[in-house]
Amino acid sequence: MALPALAGAGALSAGAPSARALSARALSARASAQAATSNQRARTGRPRLRRPITIQWVGDMALSTQRGLPPGGLARALSPVRTLLGHAQITAGNLEGTLSVGGTSKCGGIGGEDCFAFQAPPSVAPELRSLGFDLVNQANNHSMDYGASGRRQTLAALRKAGVAQTGLPGEITILHVAGEPVAFLGFAPYSYDASLLDIPAAQALVRHARQEAPIVVVIIHAGAEGAGQLHTPAGAQYYLGEDRGNVRAFAHAVIQAGASIVLGSGPHVIRGVERYGGRLIAYSLSNFVGYHTLADEGVLSESAILRVRLGAGGRVISGRWIPIRLMQGLPRPDPSNASAKLVARLSREDFPDGHFAIRPNGRF
Repeated sequence: MALPALAGAGALSAGAPSARALSARALSARASAQAATSNQRARTGRPRLRRPITIQWVGDMALSTQRGLPPGGLARALSPVRTLLGHAQITAGNLEGTLSVGGTSKCGGIGGEDCFAFQAPPSVAPELRSLGFDLVNQANNHSMDYGASGRRQTLAALRKAGVAQTGLPGEITILHVAGEPVAFLGFAPYSYDASLLDIPAAQALVRHARQEAPIVVVIIHAGAEGAGQLHTPAGAQYYLGEDRGNVRAFAHAVIQAGASIVLGSGPHVIRGVERYGGRLIAYSLSNFVGYHTLADEGVLSESAILRVRLGAGGRVISGRWIPIRLMQGLPRPDPSNASAKLVARLSREDFPDGHFAIRPNGRF
């Protein structure tokens, strides 16, 4: 679903998603003021969901001008999945890299071996919008690939195109759908993002968001990477000398603080889906766009679009895991349903006491 340009929530058309980002301090003050006057919140202190919301999520999207962009542009390259992307009220994904020009790469170039830097032109932002993306996560290890300038240009390009973003330190982004506020927060194990390593601070931010919206969506970018990382570890995980976080502990903690759902990316492979406290945690959806940037051999080619319909309190009314396979780094519907079968198996193995029964056709 396309977003109108972000010109302030009051200026946007009714029924279309609108977006705004507020600091935790501003949210706290606003929530206190609203609690005193809102009949809806008077009984619980928290806003209530009046009607179900459908959200969908895809994994990592990385493009590079220097490595080569998809012929004809991103919108044309993703045309086989355009219809699927439009079948939700909010569609979100993880944007790896910057939408910028110029600047200095963190790798001293496009990188290789253990350092990679991704920079695509700002013109990608309106293509994301045209494909149906309402929000992208910027809390990841590539959002500062071209320094502060690259990030500023990325945020400006997204804002101009009407694509919301989340993931900066202390950031809570609110989208409005048919009058229902939905809060998005992104976390990663880096100082330039909202920190996934400081669990108490993350819980506090989630509590602020829950005072503002009845549905709180937490996005995480964490974990080791590669074909051998299908299973969700118990405990902290390190990769390339970095503490990539304890994803289970973090996801459980933010659910306890009021998050409705947790959506993950980072390992570049599918990981299992956990049912925790009646809420859904999808630890990784692998890659969604990796043209000339991300490996797509074997299990690394398996991907998905996760579509979830949420009711009051974040209860999962229904869900669908839509299997996708990357071909030359571009997403294509997969009639073999390979990733649905894979995620069902991983969910059973990693979360035997709490998982969703995902059928071979991806429905649950």
